[in-house]
Amino acid sequence: MHDRIIVRGAREHNLKNIDLEIPRDKFVVFTGLSGSGKSSLAFDTIFAEGQRRYVESLSAYARQFLGQLEKPDVDHIDGLSPAISIDQRGSSRNPRSTVGTVTEIYDYLRLLFARIGHPHCPECGRPITQQSVQQMADQILAMPEGTRLMLLAPVIRDRKGEHQSVLDEIRRQGFVRVRVNGEVRDVDEAMALAKYKKHSIEVVVDRFVVHHEAGTPLEQHPDRVRLIDSMEVALRIGAGNAIAAVIDSEEVRFSERFACPSCGLSFSEIEPRNFSFNSPHGACSECTGIGTIMELEPELVVPNRTLTLAQGAIVPWVRATGDSSAWYAALVEAVAEKHHFSVDVPIRELPPEAIGVVLYGSNGEHVTVRYKSSKGRMRSYDIVYEGVIPNLKRRYQATSSDYVREEIERFMAARPCPVCKGARLKPEALAVHVNDKSIVDLTRMPVRIARDWFADLAHDPGSEGESVLSEREQLIARQIFKEIRERLGFLVDVGLEYLSLDRAANTLSGGEAQRIRLATQIGSSLMGVLYILDEPSIGLHQRDNARLITTLERLRDIGNTLIVVEHDEETIRAADWIVDIGPGAGEHGGHIVAEGHLQDIARAPDSITGQFLSGRRS
Repeated sequence: MHDRIIVRGAREHNLKNIDLEIPRDKFVVFTGLSGSGKSSLAFDTIFAEGQRRYVESLSAYARQFLGQLEKPDVDHIDGLSPAISIDQRGSSRNPRSTVGTVTEIYDYLRLLFARIGHPHCPECGRPITQQSVQQMADQILAMPEGTRLMLLAPVIRDRKGEHQSVLDEIRRQGFVRVRVNGEVRDVDEAMALAKYKKHSIEVVVDRFVVHHEAGTPLEQHPDRVRLIDSMEVALRIGAGNAIAAVIDSEEVRFSERFACPSCGLSFSEIEPRNFSFNSPHGACSECTGIGTIMELEPELVVPNRTLTLAQGAIVPWVRATGDSSAWYAALVEAVAEKHHFSVDVPIRELPPEAIGVVLYGSNGEHVTVRYKSSKGRMRSYDIVYEGVIPNLKRRYQATSSDYVREEIERFMAARPCPVCKGARLKPEALAVHVNDKSIVDLTRMPVRIARDWFADLAHDPGSEGESVLSEREQLIARQIFKEIRERLGFLVDVGLEYLSLDRAANTLSGGEAQRIRLATQIGSSLMGVLYILDEPSIGLHQRDNARLITTLERLRDIGNTLIVVEHDEETIRAADWIVDIGPGAGEHGGHIVAEGHLQDIARAPDSITGQFLSGRRS
């Protein structure tokens, strides 16, 4: 009883009161002609009953949100497990959903970049580090012997003004020297700075010569305490920034925050939400994380260039109703009269300047519009003509009506966001790198290449060969790498290695969406579940079939029951148990023609599937 799913009296759709026993924890294939009743038995009977029983086990409060599920037309079903349907429904229609988010790989990528990512300045590209005072001091002490430098605290950076109050405050705090616009000067000098020119002022906190003590570690260097004290003063005055101005060499800038000392840009602590295009913390502010913006398309506004303006070449204005239609017609005539072209000439024969004026306006020029209202009154207005496209854009942004927005969207097309270039994220997130790759670089890779990249990155620093990550980074990221590589491997196993993680979920075919859900279920490692699949091999190249079958067998081997509705011969031959439903389609189907192992089906005289499997028909 416990090792079989027993169906008695199934009559859903065209099923003819069938009885059936299905072995549990096996790979079972339902086959037969299209329309014979395979899906009616698998989805509309077995899955529907399993789902209904699960909902009935919930509290009355929870059931009110799920609705009432109809009981399928069956006498009873015994031995049911919790059922999960993986059919060919299209994936999410949400434009924000991608292959990465559906498989949860992107969640692990966000965690990876938040934990071991190296931030860079989005303006100048320099690495940004968050250092302690001790680390800053050690970096200076590690400079070559005899290095001479000044420790500076920046207080003014490229700002206009005389800044006398700043200089007075520096003097009051007891400092002796400042560097003004790159020149070191005494604070007691009379300095008259040009009020309308930009200036930079840094306080000279200390002057220092690097000396190395043989055999003395940096932690015990005799100058370390002095240097730490001076660095703390410089950071306090410089609002978290300090400069080591090395004589006859490049300056070294320090920041105790995630900030670019060169550009002055500050960044918050890196968190996973900074890489989410569904969160305001990470989404591009221009496209709000969609990656595209809707723009009015002239080709959609004027689709038929053989029409004249008088015949209604401007489609959105022709669709206007009531007085609006008469107003727009009179407006076009007024513009044509003002700029000396005819409304009775086909659009394709008008000069480009005339088309440009109609579509984009006349740079603030006034036109006199005379039109007759629906009540027969003649009216005249002197107005600025804004143009068809600016008019539609203004109305689209100002309206609160869904109908008006949908109407105007008919004449719009999606364009890559001009700010993020389709990357969906803020510049600060795109400037965080792992092994010189941003998170968007990884999501744009095909799955197979991404899997190989992570295999190289996860190289253990303790083994042979070089590792691109430090031992600390490897320790932090080890579990994240494991999850990402497993999920990428599942996608390869189901034949989706050509997809990229940034592929929009609403552009996937039914078969691709189904195999992605299958890969996600494998990653969940559930046991004791009844999985019901609808032709998972559809759209799959024959060379990838073996990998798909191996994946299904893996799902079975961890303790699950699989019912697969399938026509593919290779899948049928790989099944542990086969149910042939027929013999015909529609009202001629709905019977169990044969069931059992492959040999049983091949020997069944009435099974069309068995005749092909045995070679009696070809």
